[in-house]
Amino acid sequence: MSPVDSIGKLPDSPKYNIKTVCSETGIRPVTLRAWERRYNLLRPHRTRSNYRLYSERDLALLRWLKQRVDSGLTISTAASELAEMRRTGAWPEPVPRLPRLQPSAGAAAAPAEYAMRLYTALVSHEEAAAAGVLAEAYATHDIPTVCVDVMTPCLVSIGDAWQRGQIRIATEHFASNFLRGRLITLFQAQPMPRNAARVLVGCAPTELHDIGGLMLAVLLRREGYRVEFLGQDVHIDDLIEYARLERPALICLSASSEPAARELGRVYTGLASMRPRPKFGFGGRAFNLHSALRQSTPGTFLGETLPEAVTNVRRLLGA
Repeated sequence: MSPVDSIGKLPDSPKYNIKTVCSETGIRPVTLRAWERRYNLLRPHRTRSNYRLYSERDLALLRWLKQRVDSGLTISTAASELAEMRRTGAWPEPVPRLPRLQPSAGAAAAPAEYAMRLYTALVSHEEAAAAGVLAEAYATHDIPTVCVDVMTPCLVSIGDAWQRGQIRIATEHFASNFLRGRLITLFQAQPMPRNAARVLVGCAPTELHDIGGLMLAVLLRREGYRVEFLGQDVHIDDLIEYARLERPALICLSASSEPAARELGRVYTGLASMRPRPKFGFGGRAFNLHSALRQSTPGTFLGETLPEAVTNVRRLLGA
């Protein structure tokens, strides 16, 4: 079957029994029946012998729901998200089917081990191996852990290796673009509630290192905010005009260099006349290294780490 961009486009003809569905999704039969009964998520076809039969679309919906629950949401919240999307005529994107992993003899690998294996695969330009490492990491750890404790240390190690001349620029670009692509896919797979607080996330003018901002966008959308990721080198004047039209609750920009960081004061000034004025948060390597920049930049410093940034966004938006 060709890849599709919406679960709603998948076939709805009944063909899979409950044993196959549970094997394919990792959901226990008792859990599946409880979800159907309590949340009216699926309407499986019944045979003359009263056996349930499920469609390809049903399998995709269950994989999506399981991913949401595995990432930390309650099933009731995930079910409400799905109901809201279907009410508005929207369908989530299919969740990629993860390869089946052989169970290890001991406990799941620590995030640091996954980070090391991911680094080894990426500097060797082994894309399939890198994808396998991430798939295994997602199977044993939640999304914030994979972002903070697997991808981030891997990226730091790659940057250090490039600075020491141990890897080529091409290798650094390959690794960064591989992880950026994975994060964008993850970002787009998260539902975006229509009535949630709107948050714009991007990078300061001239700033090209956008993976930290993209990780923040993933985590904030996962928290239930209506997040738009604006990417690299955001033009300040255009951003202010866009904010006047769209009225976001919060704007978050990152900077890794001091010149880029000094541009951010213009955002706060440009938003001053708006009523209500969007809140403004900032962060990035430049602010972690130079504490004086935190004091001289108007707005809210979101913290030195991604978990701190998510916590401070919750505080700013009153969650």
